[in-house]
Amino acid sequence: MIMADEKKPAPKAGGAKGAAPKPAAKKGAAKTRKSSLYKIEGGKLIRLRKSCPRCGSGVFLAQHKNRASCGKCGYSETKTAAN
Repeated sequence: MIMADEKKPAPKAGGAKGAAPKPAAKKGAAKTRKSSLYKIEGGKLIRLRKSCPRCGSGVFLAQHKNRASCGKCGYSETKTAAN
């Protein structure tokens, strides 16, 4: 029983009971700006990366060491070693 002169502990701030904390942002994680994926030459827009064949021209493939992959649908292409 709580007596009248005892105080209840203050509820924790930040959300529902048992909610998981937000993960911290990775240090050094680089974000690619959309403006760096395009180039303008002679009044024409040039896309610098390949587009996803499944998703269309608005979604670019991410460039990895040995493959190119789409973050939206999961499509991937492996890169071959040019001899």
